Amino acid sequence: MPNAGIDLDNLESLENYRSYTLYIRVDEADFEPVNIGLPHCRPSRKVEVKERIRVTKQNKNNSDLERATRLRTFRIPLDRVKAAWEKTNGPHHIRRLAEHYGIYQDLFPMAYFVPRVMLRVAYGDDSSAMVHYGNHLSPSQASLAPHVSFEAEENSLWTLLLTSPDEHLQDSEQEYVHWLVGNIPGNAVHSGQEVCQYIAPFPTKGTGYHRYIFLLFKQEVLVDFSSDLLPSPW
Repeated sequence: MPNAGIDLDNLESLENYRSYTLYIRVDEADFEPVNIGLPHCRPSRKVEVKERIRVTKQNKNNSDLERATRLRTFRIPLDRVKAAWEKTNGPHHIRRLAEHYGIYQDLFPMAYFVPRVMLRVAYGDDSSAMVHYGNHLSPSQASLAPHVSFEAEENSLWTLLLTSPDEHLQDSEQEYVHWLVGNIPGNAVHSGQEVCQYIAPFPTKGTGYHRYIFLLFKQEVLVDFSSDLLPSPW
């Protein structure tokens, strides 16, 4: 405990306890965080190596690719690069960003997950205001519900949540739910059951930047949300 080493006969030693950050970190180190995420269905190492060798040989025998590279006219297909990143290092990169912004600490104490399903969120009719991993958006940009897409099997069920742990006006340990859609069939968010209608961000002036977090939960079965339905705020 942080006060275990205090010498009551020497109160000047309290000078060392102005910050409890070190002791909190030591205390947390004694507990192993629980992985609450989806399992990672990774192909065998042998299959990955075999595929990498196949692609390498194919590229070496591609005269058009060799010529474009030699003449410096080759264009890297960024969409394929992003797709490969999302399937390999991307989920772990996003997890590190979530740890950096204190997402797990504030929403899932002593737990974490690696995001296996990539969410694509955009505000505006023209999807001009994209949601990334920590970028800044104004309340006016987020005044209407965003467009959300993700890849999912047709027979799967999902719940989408938008929450803010920084916005509560009375209790800093509580959070406000801004949007909750359950029983989403496949990736058809518009066909899900809207448990809580979308509420635009309303950060209080002078409180700095607020975190608004989109979370996607996978359901095993159809959930009865009838007792949890919230009335329209308008």
